[in-house]
Amino acid sequence: MKDKRTYNKLKEHGEDMTHENEVKTTKKPESSVITALTEQFKTELHKYKEREGLHIKTQNQLDGTKAIVMEMAGTIREVHTQNENLRKEIDRLNEEVQLLELQIKK
Repeated sequence: MKDKRTYNKLKEHGEDMTHENEVKTTKKPESSVITALTEQFKTELHKYKEREGLHIKTQNQLDGTKAIVMEMAGTIREVHTQNENLRKEIDRLNEEVQLLELQIKK
């Protein structure tokens, strides 16, 4: 039996005959890689949907609050206008009372 392999053809001289540099790799089957990527995608998609849901919830709360504030501002303007009208009416009635008091004193 031979200890070393001998080269039979000229083009074999470039090959490593000892096979020392060979590395055994454990290659995952492609289906498990695809499964792992699919699971990672599903996880990231779920996180995205949660964040999108939170954004929509916050946007709805903001829109609701904005509507309430606008309604309250309108109500405050109405009350302010009514108060002005009431003050004018009170002033008019006070002047009328003063005129009537003057007429009574004469």
